[in-house]
Amino acid sequence: MKDFKGFLIDLDGVLYVGNHAVAGAQDTIEFLKEKGYPFRCVSNTTRKSRHSVADHLSALGFNIPESDIFTPPQAAIEHMKKTGKTGYFLLTTGDVDRDFREVANEYPAAKPDWVIIGDAGDAVTYDSMNMAFRHLMDGAELLALEKDRFWMASDGLSLSAGPFVKALEYATGKTAMVVGKPSQTFFKLALEDMHLRPDEAIMIGDDIITDIGGAYHAGMRSILVRTGKFRSDSVEAAEIKPACIIDSISFLKDLLSRK
Repeated sequence: MKDFKGFLIDLDGVLYVGNHAVAGAQDTIEFLKEKGYPFRCVSNTTRKSRHSVADHLSALGFNIPESDIFTPPQAAIEHMKKTGKTGYFLLTTGDVDRDFREVANEYPAAKPDWVIIGDAGDAVTYDSMNMAFRHLMDGAELLALEKDRFWMASDGLSLSAGPFVKALEYATGKTAMVVGKPSQTFFKLALEDMHLRPDEAIMIGDDIITDIGGAYHAGMRSILVRTGKFRSDSVEAAEIKPACIIDSISFLKDLLSRK
């Protein structure tokens, strides 16, 4: 693990699990700051704004500002800025709309350039999906904040954004641009936010496909932690392997001391 300058660090499963911080995770973050390693905390959440994510981290004892958090909405915003097209119709839930306020949005006065869809929960209705469909048929492009099939909610398995993205793709014949993990777009934009090349940063995650596989295809090395989603059988079955595996992020300090 040589010749690197910074890190992308997954949140749920790496820094915390549920509402409990991983033992030693706060100390590791402070260690990275002391040593001058830039990092971005990356999450696939599409229900929470960066402000809410930062508040959650603060409640768990982490001192991580919003500027060091990178989520699919942020990736979407950066992509929109690059294209110069910022009109959007947003289909999400929670307070993630707060992030998009930094982008000048002319909709509904003008046709939206983008239909942006994330995990929208009860905001998905016939009317909202039909509105998204009409905008897409009228020239808007489809941006998917994520494309997961389902997730585990507090009351059981629940549909995520993927099935609704697929429905809009099927109805319109368009293909969504996915800006969340494991897309290369997500990793590329997160690295640009730190002004680092892929070979200069390491991804730390608990998901062999989303984190480790995504990082590999983006040209990055990775570290897998044995917390969160980690399953040894999944690692053994995976074609793509991490550069190394550690018990938790608290062991990163020991790993860096051998650099």
